[in-house]
Amino acid sequence: MSPPSFGKSKPAAKTDEFEVIRKNLDEGVMGEANNDGTIFVDVNVEEDSVEEKEVIAHEGQHMKDMKSGKLAYSDDHIEWNGKQYKREDGMIQYNGTWLEEGYKDFPWEKVAYKAGNEHKK
Repeated sequence: MSPPSFGKSKPAAKTDEFEVIRKNLDEGVMGEANNDGTIFVDVNVEEDSVEEKEVIAHEGQHMKDMKSGKLAYSDDHIEWNGKQYKREDGMIQYNGTWLEEGYKDFPWEKVAYKAGNEHKK
């Protein structure tokens, strides 16, 4: 297990499309795609592992979707293919039900999980 970073982060890698930064993320969160073109990977994900490649591919898909205009994040909503979904306190209102962010059946997550799963093979 890596030592805590006390809020500091360090670059992990840079691809042609985005910068990957390793940092402490919330419990259970392995990666985050950010509007500024960076991807955060949790410090507890082993560097150069299949798991890290999976997380980067997953979050990289979110980045591609944001860049293409299919996906947009803000503090209070997520927009997917032109439709907005309310977002608050780590939850997203989808089809009348509040579900946890990262829920695998959100359409934007299905696409990202598929991209990440390519690295498990």
